[in-house]
Amino acid sequence: MRQLVGEFAADVRDRLREALAERRPDLDWETEHRVSRTPVDVAGVGDDRFVAVEIEWRRADPANNTAKLFYYADEGRLDHDEVVVCQLFSGYYDLASGGVSSKREVAEFVGETAAESVDRVAFHPRRLPVDPPKRGGERPEGWRERVARAADELAALL
Repeated sequence: MRQLVGEFAADVRDRLREALAERRPDLDWETEHRVSRTPVDVAGVGDDRFVAVEIEWRRADPANNTAKLFYYADEGRLDHDEVVVCQLFSGYYDLASGGVSSKREVAEFVGETAAESVDRVAFHPRRLPVDPPKRGGERPEGWRERVARAADELAALL
C-alpha cells in the first residue's frame, strides 16, 4: 500500500500511543499534546509525571522540540514532579558506514546536557526500528511489531 510518509508517520504515532496506553495505563496517553506552542507527538500525563515522546522521522533539526520541552520544564510550564523526554530516531539518522548522523548526535547531546541541567527531567534517546519509506514507497513489513517493541522498551524505562 503506497501512502504519504505523513500518513505513515501518523499511523506509527497512533500505534505507539495505543501500545503505551496498554503497557502504562497509569498515565493518560494522547497524541499532539501541546506544551505552550509545542506539540508533543505522544504524551503520557499523570498527577506527578509527564512523559513526552518525540518521534524523529526526517527532521533537519531534531533537537528543536526536545530543547523547547527542557526550556519549558526549567521555566515551570511543566509543573509535574517528574518530566521524562524520550526521543525516538528513525533509520534516517543512521549512517550506511555505521554510527549515526551528526543531527542525531547533536540532538542527543542537547537532550543529555539539558537533562543534567534541569531538575526533575530525564532524557532517553532510542532507535525507532521503523524506517520511513522514500516518497511513494511502501511501508516496511512488520512495522506494527517494531512499534510494539519500541513501546515495550519505553514502558520499561518508565
